[in-house]
Amino acid sequence: QVRLVESGGGLVQAGGSLRLSCAASGSIFSANTMAWYRQAPGKQRELVAFIGLRTITNYADSVKGRFTISRDNNKNTAYLQMNSLKPEDTAVYYCCAGGDYWGQGTQVTVSS
Repeated sequence: QVRLVESGGGLVQAGGSLRLSCAASGSIFSANTMAWYRQAPGKQRELVAFIGLRTITNYADSVKGRFTISRDNNKNTAYLQMNSLKPEDTAVYYCCAGGDYWGQGTQVTVSS
C-alpha cells in the first residue's frame, strides 16, 4: 500500500472556504475511484465524497450543496472544495484511491 499526499487544510471561521488537494501517482490515479473521508475526534471515519472514473460523484448528506469533489487527470490530483464551512466539519480529512490507498490526512478546523 502506498500513501497519497493531502494538503490544503487549515483553520477557518464558520462560513469560510478551503480547498483540499490529493496528489497521487498516475497509475493509481487513473485506475481508481478517488474519495475523501474525514474523522472527527471521538467518531469513526466517514465517507465525505467520491468521484468515479467516469466522474460520477456522490456526497454525504451533511455536505451536499457545500462541498465539491473533482479530479484533474493532467495533474493526477483530486480536490475537495469546501464552502460554507461549519464547526461540525472539523476533522482530519483523508484521501483514498480505490479501497486500498490512503493519504496521511490533513487537519481542517472550523471555528464559530
